[in-house]
Amino acid sequence: MADQTTDSTSPAPLVSTSSPKKEVSNPVDSKLTELSESRAELLNRIQNLKQDLQSWRGKLDTQVQVYREELSGLKKTLNLEVEQLREEFKDLKTTLNQQQDDVSASLKSLGLQDNSKDSEGQMDKKSEAKEEEVEARLSDENAKESEH
Repeated sequence: MADQTTDSTSPAPLVSTSSPKKEVSNPVDSKLTELSESRAELLNRIQNLKQDLQSWRGKLDTQVQVYREELSGLKKTLNLEVEQLREEFKDLKTTLNQQQDDVSASLKSLGLQDNSKDSEGQMDKKSEAKEEEVEARLSDENAKESEH
């Protein structure tokens, strides 16, 4: 019977030693579960941030494209207006030259000699120089716009 007592006492320590293992494994398991959940949350947040970034990039690209199209349209409009102004200046110059010739012809027909031919030549040179300067400025501005 002593053997039976020894036998009955032997299993008792085994049960008691397995209980602490369960208690130790329980906190480890709970910690692992907690870490897994935390990891899953972080991965989910990272995915959401990636999607937000991708969405933001798409919106930004769209906005940049819209602005480029607007600028291109404005540039075309500006170039057309500049070309119109050039044509109007040419027409104005032609009209002014015609009027000046008419005035000179009228003065000649009245018998008054136009002594302003020398001054007229000087005025033509000045107006040509100014016209060339304006055209050079416009060309420079168009070149700068083309670069942008």
